Amino acid sequence: MGRAYQNRKVSMAKTAGAKTKLYSKYGREIYVCAKSGGIDPAGNLALRGLIERAKKDQVPAHVIEKALDKAKGGAGEDFAPARYEGFGPGGCMVIVDCLTDNPNRTFGDVRQCFTKTKCKIGTPGTVSHMFDHVAILAFNHGDEDAVLDALLSADVDVADIENEDGKLTVFTPQGDYFKAKQALIDLLGEIDFEVDEIQFVPKGSTPIGGEDALTFEKFLDLLNDLDDVQNVYHDAEY
Repeated sequence: MGRAYQNRKVSMAKTAGAKTKLYSKYGREIYVCAKSGGIDPAGNLALRGLIERAKKDQVPAHVIEKALDKAKGGAGEDFAPARYEGFGPGGCMVIVDCLTDNPNRTFGDVRQCFTKTKCKIGTPGTVSHMFDHVAILAFNHGDEDAVLDALLSADVDVADIENEDGKLTVFTPQGDYFKAKQALIDLLGEIDFEVDEIQFVPKGSTPIGGEDALTFEKFLDLLNDLDDVQNVYHDAEY
């Protein structure tokens, strides 16, 4: 699997520039996650991981609480996931994940980002088949065999485990996320996950440089300026 996920997922915390964008991103994700799976983090592992990640990114408690209160009340916007795929500068492959209350507006905004940088937006499935949709759980632990045994005993399909200086990174199909996380918690108790996400990891890479690299940075900036964009995945290799 490799470590492509680390440098080919565009982190909003690093690229958005403004804290308000980051807070909005997490607030929207927490609201949707809590509304669909329940507001109690103990019973909603996805929400638990999301809140932990938000805290690590220094999202204020009041932003998290406001999103949970909104979900508890059942009111507010009706956000839905939207995914767009296409080709960026130099032919690199790009997936754009959004949460939107107006799909027509969001599609138009994302398409304009592609058009302005002479990129090509495609139909669903255009490039996603060249990515693995995986759950990634990274944490400090030295006993790789014990972790693997626990995951297999829980009927988790383990795609890969990386062990680097006492930090284990577990890759599983996204459908096994909850089973994998619960198995790890049952084995190790409370875990401080360094990575706790479901991502698209590219199966290969597309080298880009020169003007293509500059255009790609502009392309990413345009996407990250959109409120509806949550995450951008790509296979570009600088």
